[in-house]
Amino acid sequence: MRCILPMLVAFALAACSALPYQGSGFRAGHVQVRKGETLYSIAWRYDLDYHQLARWNGLTPPYTLTPGQWIRMNPPGPGQTPTRMADHRPSRPVAPTATAGVARPYHASPPPQARPLDRSPGSDNGSTARVQWVWPTRGRLLQPYSKTDQGVEIAGKLGQPVVAAASGQVVYSGNGLPSYGNLVIIKHNGRYLSAYGHNQKLLVREGDVVKRGQTIALMGESGTGVTRPMLFFEIRVDGDPVNPIPYLPARAN
Repeated sequence: MRCILPMLVAFALAACSALPYQGSGFRAGHVQVRKGETLYSIAWRYDLDYHQLARWNGLTPPYTLTPGQWIRMNPPGPGQTPTRMADHRPSRPVAPTATAGVARPYHASPPPQARPLDRSPGSDNGSTARVQWVWPTRGRLLQPYSKTDQGVEIAGKLGQPVVAAASGQVVYSGNGLPSYGNLVIIKHNGRYLSAYGHNQKLLVREGDVVKRGQTIALMGESGTGVTRPMLFFEIRVDGDPVNPIPYLPARAN
């Protein structure tokens, strides 16, 4: 039905000197922080793991950003060290191209083989607690998960409750990602994030701690190309979108 974040599909190795991000919105491999953005929302927009983005920029929790800062979008090159972004600017800015908001994928050399992470529902590789999930709202499934859409769409009524699918902390609440409309992102632990888009009204703020099943928003039809009330729901594990349906409990149709 729509393409969510048709952005970047491959990333350079830390030892690679080429920049993985090119095109408008990028200057010498950096992006500028806009008002209302957080590290989590920037990572979400460009399909990155926020842990990686923090490491590349020398950031530590709570990952405070200031509008106007420049964020490195690629690993430091050989001999470079991560730089705190409060003082960082790209050394030789490159003028953006005419088409706004579009980035071309950079195809890096295949990385060395690494032990695959277990992304099965509830798995934690011994590093995080098991996450218990509930459905974020009532309604019919409009759009199933796909690698293009990266989440599911659930139909409903304007203003009906949207709840936190699992307990956690709100790390983004705003409308800075146009395709999502009014969006909430919740961090559940070091690996799991969930997102709730197209809302009519947001009822939580960044930093709020929420419980599973707590109302966080009211369903709406905000966002690019949305013409009916719905919720867009997405789960990411280690920065990667996954099909949320296996994580959610069975329910009657």
